[in-house]
Amino acid sequence: MGVKLYTLDMSPPVRACMMACEIFNVPFEKIPVDLMAGDHLTPEYLQKNPLHTVPVMEDGDVTLHDSHAIMAYLADTYGKDESWYPKDVKKRAFVNQKLFFDTAIIFPRLRNITYFIVMKGKTTIEPELLEAVAEAYDFMEAFLSRTKYIAADHVTIADIGILAVMTSLEHILSVEPNKYPKTSAWLENLKTAPYCKKWNEEGANALGAFVKSKVTL
Repeated sequence: MGVKLYTLDMSPPVRACMMACEIFNVPFEKIPVDLMAGDHLTPEYLQKNPLHTVPVMEDGDVTLHDSHAIMAYLADTYGKDESWYPKDVKKRAFVNQKLFFDTAIIFPRLRNITYFIVMKGKTTIEPELLEAVAEAYDFMEAFLSRTKYIAADHVTIADIGILAVMTSLEHILSVEPNKYPKTSAWLENLKTAPYCKKWNEEGANALGAFVKSKVTL
């Protein structure tokens, strides 16, 4: 059976969903979307996702965009271990809080840099954009000073979403262990996970290499 996943490997939200599929043992058909060629703007794709973003997931009669919605759906539908996205309302609220942090704070600070480099040919990164990334690292450090992982003392889907972003951001602004010890340890630990090695590492490195080829960091 499995699902269909419309992908672009350099995209952190895509990589988060591919990692989630691996974690929840969900086979998926990987359908690449070439943004440079305008695949995301075709009438067929816009029917699936009017926002014309990746990823999009199709599971039978369910079509979802937004990586957080997809990860939550996969956890609820296919997950055998509810610790990834707890059923308990209070525990789930903390995971949701960090998913929203990813959506509203840390991912936009990456996208504000990479979108214009990848899609618009920009060759500079303003200092204030790097300062915003550093502030996001400060937030991460504060969260990880309270719990071992981003939303709890065990790994959750919130870690997966933010992991995909952080492994991209570190190519732009280094996560210095002396300045961000908790964040650096969290990042290095999760980078060794099999799902990260298989579905995240190559795409994160590709995005980092692309940015570095266009911008002198």
